Amino acid sequence: MADKTPKEPGAPYAARIDPRKEGLSPHQMHFIKQVELEQMKKKTKLLRGRNAATGLAIGALVLGIYGYTFYSVSQEHIVDEMDEEAKRARPHSGAN
Repeated sequence: MADKTPKEPGAPYAARIDPRKEGLSPHQMHFIKQVELEQMKKKTKLLRGRNAATGLAIGALVLGIYGYTFYSVSQEHIVDEMDEEAKRARPHSGAN
């Protein structure tokens, strides 16, 4: 943000104006709109880069969690161990 205090005493600085109340000419209004448009384009370019970086970071986090989940589930042998225990606990008969 611009510093509103002048560096030298008595030096003018850019003051905010309300274009609706100042009675500006159409040429001045056109210039103001051009400046605002350029400022908006500059901010949009910066935001686009930030949004892309944020999206990539969130995507990497999601893929990491997804990958870790598959990795950890593939190492679990709980169901296999339960099946082995069930087979050992079942009495053996001649019919089986």
